[in-house]
Amino acid sequence: MTSAKSVTRSAPSTVQATTISSSLLTVQTSGRGFTDLTSEAAKFIAEANARDGALTLFIRHTSASLTIQENADPSVLVDLSTALSRLAPENAGWTHDTEGPDDMPAHVKTMLTGASLQVPVLNGKLALGTWQAIYLIEHRSRPHHREVVLQFVGSNQ
Repeated sequence: MTSAKSVTRSAPSTVQATTISSSLLTVQTSGRGFTDLTSEAAKFIAEANARDGALTLFIRHTSASLTIQENADPSVLVDLSTALSRLAPENAGWTHDTEGPDDMPAHVKTMLTGASLQVPVLNGKLALGTWQAIYLIEHRSRPHHREVVLQFVGSNQ
């Protein structure tokens, strides 16, 4: 095990969580792929007058998911789609195929990527890194209406 050469940490800050704000975001997907939700999440934080706390995003579906990934190079999203397709291919002989050959692979991809995210909110801003964005991943081949619950818990301005 290697020890870190240089580690720094800011002093802890404490706020009283006095606010819970919630909103339902409806997203029309165009089929398989990534939809950037970062600006909608930021608008919600601004409208909630959020200061410090946490934003939770929860998708109300089992064949679409949420992730935080790089937003600078679009080839990252292409490669991630390729990786997910390799991990859960449509022609793997799935038992559950009532809704089509893309349904069970979509459930597996959702299990791998997740149904919820939590992002810290500091000084009224999402504490995402420079190249990070929040994405909804549509795993089905045809368009769908997807619902994402946004909930901020913390202090407001």
